[in-house]
Amino acid sequence: MNSAEIKIDLFRKLDSLKGNRLEEAYGMLLNYINGKNELDDWQSLTQEQQDGIRFGVEQLDNGEGKKHSKVMSDIRKRYTNA
Repeated sequence: MNSAEIKIDLFRKLDSLKGNRLEEAYGMLLNYINGKNELDDWQSLTQEQQDGIRFGVEQLDNGEGKKHSKVMSDIRKRYTNA
């Protein structure tokens, strides 16, 4: 398959997706396209920053995360009357 045929086939497959499946495919495609940039960004972080991100992901995997709305509410309470 040449590049033009691949693009047409890919377009047809994407065109047939609906709703969440289309959004998921879009996200995966963007992640793939931007993957090199993200790898460069990751490698430019300090070891301490990388460890902190890994720790945060581990906490989320263990169900220890907090909802965004709760975090924002706590911050607003803490800093709006300062």
